[in-house]
Amino acid sequence: MIRAGAVAAVGAMLWASAGSADCRQALALGLDVSGSVDAREYHLQLDGVAGALDDPLVRAAILSAPEAPVSLLVYEWSGPADQRVIAPWRSITDGAALQEMIDRLRQVERSAASPGTALGVAMAAGAAYLAQQPNCLKHTLDISGDGTSNLGPRPRDVKQQLAGKDVTVNALVIEPAGNDAPLTAYFAAEVVTGPAGFALPAAGFDAYQSAMTTKLLRELAVLSLAQLAE
Repeated sequence: MIRAGAVAAVGAMLWASAGSADCRQALALGLDVSGSVDAREYHLQLDGVAGALDDPLVRAAILSAPEAPVSLLVYEWSGPADQRVIAPWRSITDGAALQEMIDRLRQVERSAASPGTALGVAMAAGAAYLAQQPNCLKHTLDISGDGTSNLGPRPRDVKQQLAGKDVTVNALVIEPAGNDAPLTAYFAAEVVTGPAGFALPAAGFDAYQSAMTTKLLRELAVLSLAQLAE
């Protein structure tokens, strides 16, 4: 179990090493809204992100160093022309700012989008969003998906383009129930890149919020999970 006090101390440690940085981390969350995602699953994703951001440990990690806050952005992706920002960049300097982000996510309505899965385009879009935050110490793309890419540039090619840049791409992989995580292996090989990048599976959309909570805590931490564990 992760200690709340240790998580809360993470931000302070980052700020101590940040100097005059405007923010300690830019975190862009990309949500898969392709044709394989039905209306119920769509809202499980949105509510899952909102619920994860509202988790006490995640709140503590985000708000632990307001002098060098976390900046958040959330966007949706599906086909090559379907990238939609649903919560633009927001510097989370206090609990009110975080609550406004959570409330915004809970009010989003689904818009029309093509059914394709352009994962490479989604990665490139996320990297472009992160480039809008040049004064952050860390740049993390947190991309969710429930299938392999079938349109646009191959994820592996976009991954190569991002290699060596100041971007970490992590994946939250929504595995069908009963699978032995082959999709997670695909994301790990084709998508994940950057320092300490990782792919984390969720056992279906019903487990999305729990997996997102775990993922955010890992992304926001300075210390390893082993160091934070009881």
